Amino acid sequence: MLAYIARRIALMIPTILGIMLISFAIIQFAPGGPVERIMAQLQGMDAGATGRFSGGGSDIGSAQMQASDTGYRGAQGLDQKLIEELNAQFGFDRPAYERFAKMVVDYASFDFGKSFFRDTPVIQLIKDKLPVSITLGLWMTLLSYAISIPLGVRKAIRDGEPFDTWTSAVVIVGYAIPSFLFAVLLVVLFAGGSFWQIFPLRGLTSENWSELSTFEQIKDYFWHIALPVTAMTVGAFATSTFLTKNSFLDEIRKQYVQTARMKGLSERQVLYRHVFRNAMLIVIAGFPGAFIHAFFTGSLLIENIFSLDGLGLLSFESIVNRDYPIVFANLFIFSLLGLFVNLLSDLTYTWIDPRIDFETRET
Repeated sequence: MLAYIARRIALMIPTILGIMLISFAIIQFAPGGPVERIMAQLQGMDAGATGRFSGGGSDIGSAQMQASDTGYRGAQGLDQKLIEELNAQFGFDRPAYERFAKMVVDYASFDFGKSFFRDTPVIQLIKDKLPVSITLGLWMTLLSYAISIPLGVRKAIRDGEPFDTWTSAVVIVGYAIPSFLFAVLLVVLFAGGSFWQIFPLRGLTSENWSELSTFEQIKDYFWHIALPVTAMTVGAFATSTFLTKNSFLDEIRKQYVQTARMKGLSERQVLYRHVFRNAMLIVIAGFPGAFIHAFFTGSLLIENIFSLDGLGLLSFESIVNRDYPIVFANLFIFSLLGLFVNLLSDLTYTWIDPRIDFETRET
């Protein structure tokens, strides 16, 4: 098994390089880079980016003042020297292969550089936003699996009965409603929208959180995350619920289950000592995708609605504003995380079913 793990880790290196190379190449042909965004702002053509760039680094602020002083604005265009300085500042004056090689070397030591427009190290920005994403992603994943697995097993046992029918209807309705729409409904009902003011609408904790006792801090934390986590969980467990049910149904109909029953084992022993191990393999296979989705793409709109400043919102704003250091850092981190989660998924296979041996298979 150690040899298999070593091979998988070794394969991560060319995989990460391929992902970064393809993404880097695409960026080279994408219109509207950071220099173009600054030029548009200086010419008064990019009002949407003004607020974003105004909090940027001192170099960008100096560039704006220089453009104003030289009078190159609007129809007069911008000073070519200023444009060259901006290209040099962002590193665009060097060939693409040099910039990619430098990025690979820096990323190998987790040096992601500084944001183009925030004048802050990228790693610090990610650390600041990480608690929000961990909170939403972790609790959503745990709750969705904690609900879907028992519910799927129960539906398989009572297949075709009224319980199976009405729970299927509830799950399908929950899956059909977008999480952001359900979040808006929760805000209207329970966060002071139109009815009750029960839950807060901003942040993970209250302003006086540090002054609270340990018990009150825990209570305050769950009080703040109740609505966003609920909104994300409602539609998240539908797929895994039906996957669990169908997997159990397939296993229950196999011959070894009938043999176990004939030996006098109880239904609980048959299900959880024999069926569960085999049926859960296909459910575990979907865990990496659900995990990555929960930590990244799944929380973007929820973060906006509940005023939570997490990685999803940071990544979206960075893409819109062409803040490439943040874009590539997020891509690198989540790609690496996804590869390790896939490895963890394979190791979990062998833990649940020791008959599976990846080491004897060709990689």
